[in-house]
Amino acid sequence: MDIRNPGLEAQLFSTLQHIMDAADDAEKSFNAPTRTYVRDAKAMASTPADIKEYPTSYVFEVDMPGLKSGDIKVQVEDDNVLLISGERKREEEKEGAKYVRMERRVGKFMRKFVLPENANVDAISAVCQDGVLTVTVQKLPPPEPKKPKTIEVKIG
Repeated sequence: MDIRNPGLEAQLFSTLQHIMDAADDAEKSFNAPTRTYVRDAKAMASTPADIKEYPTSYVFEVDMPGLKSGDIKVQVEDDNVLLISGERKREEEKEGAKYVRMERRVGKFMRKFVLPENANVDAISAVCQDGVLTVTVQKLPPPEPKKPKTIEVKIG
């Protein structure tokens, strides 16, 4: 550095500081969760589920009060992820009625479950009855134990 020009040195340090600050700000905004991610995280957190394992199946039970089967979607993604999603809509207001309190959750909901290796993704059923969605995933049969292979020993 040229000590004979302190103004240039101060200006250079100031410019470098601005560049570093801008890089920090860009990194913070790059790592910040997106609005979609936050919405999906809230939807997943507010949709409780029970999971049971039976000898031949896995059963997922999710409370879905007031929903019709057309409001619920059950899918398999990436060959082993069970996705349960949908949307609960607010009922239309009747003339003259106004809400005094609103506590029931409305909007989108979603849950994702990574299925075990022995889950048969081709044998999944879903039934919604009395406000409870029951998704049953059948298990694949256990693999046959490998039998020893005998190799014939030949002479000479």
